[in-house]
Amino acid sequence: MFSIGRLAARTGVKVPTIRYYEKIGLLAPPGRNSGNQRRYSQADSQQLSFIKHGRDLGLTIASIRDLIRLHDHPDHSCAEAHTIAEAHLENIRRKLNKLKKLEKELNRITNHTHDDRINDCTIIQTLADHRLCSS
Repeated sequence: MFSIGRLAARTGVKVPTIRYYEKIGLLAPPGRNSGNQRRYSQADSQQLSFIKHGRDLGLTIASIRDLIRLHDHPDHSCAEAHTIAEAHLENIRRKLNKLKKLEKELNRITNHTHDDRINDCTIIQTLADHRLCSS
């Protein structure tokens, strides 16, 4: 059995985050000792590691909740888990595409000669022109 501090150290999840996961039902409430301190089992540690890995991959709380539900039914098809992962992957690809466009634009505006005056600054002009165009 682990204290919340030991569980946090074992999993790399901060204590307030562990409490939050308990509060929202992502992690089951732990047992308590005679001093009313939380006590976590190895299974709790594994569940928290599962949650952390999902969060590290950028999955939403809702997706992780669904994956936990699926994990609790090992005889079911893996199709729903694939659907969740594929949807997340598509979202990541959209974000990467947007970041590539941002990178291209920032490269464009930073590759100009560094003029001495703000009036001639490509970065300021680009931002000002964009602001005027989107009004």
